[in-house]
Amino acid sequence: MTEAGPYARTLAGKVVVVLGGSSGIGLQTALQARAQGATVILTGRDAERLEKAAELVTPARTEAFDVTDHSALKAFFDSLDGPIDHVLVTAGGPYYAPLASIDLDDADAAFRGHIGVMIDVARLAAPRIRAGGGLIVMSGTAPRRPTVGLIVTAATATGLSAAAATLALELAPVRVNVIAAGFVDTPLSATLVGDGLDARRAELRERLPIGRVVEADDVAALAIHLMTNTALTGSTFDIDGGQQLVAGL
Repeated sequence: MTEAGPYARTLAGKVVVVLGGSSGIGLQTALQARAQGATVILTGRDAERLEKAAELVTPARTEAFDVTDHSALKAFFDSLDGPIDHVLVTAGGPYYAPLASIDLDDADAAFRGHIGVMIDVARLAAPRIRAGGGLIVMSGTAPRRPTVGLIVTAATATGLSAAAATLALELAPVRVNVIAAGFVDTPLSATLVGDGLDARRAELRERLPIGRVVEADDVAALAIHLMTNTALTGSTFDIDGGQQLVAGL
């Protein structure tokens, strides 16, 4: 046993699949994995954005498809040449609506885009993941502080955490974890917040305990840690800069 423990904390020689890796957290995770010597396979829904991301990452392969499309997802995993080590799922966004305004079709699509995708990816990827590797799914911190309009988002986030705990037992020794993020300064956040983005950034810098906004590379660093620390499974890891600790934030 070395001083670093029985397992090397590196992704050198590993194969990392990033589903939703054309921007934001997925892209930053791909970049950090490549920097550690991993072979990266990058996917995204938008072919043009994926091509631009590939110029930065230099992945072994790219594939443009929608992860909610079961046939496309299955075809992708069936086409992989060999075993893989880690899969990160960043696809899907939050659904905001108060009870009276919820569109059930949209709510169903939100559940499918998160819990359904997690189940589908787990079923298709697990047979290809080497022991000690794992599946990481992005989620959010909505269940920590009940808020009007976050019914569907909170329910999907809670479901992802419960699913991870169960899948960690069913898929062992493949590991399963969830990253629950608060506000992260990404293109998705910019789209969701719109014209209020600069004001939101300023408020977070002023009030967050860390004194700055959480960035995509912060979350990516956590994802890399979950990949390399083989003692972690079945858990949800919050990353929000202390947002939950500040009332009204």
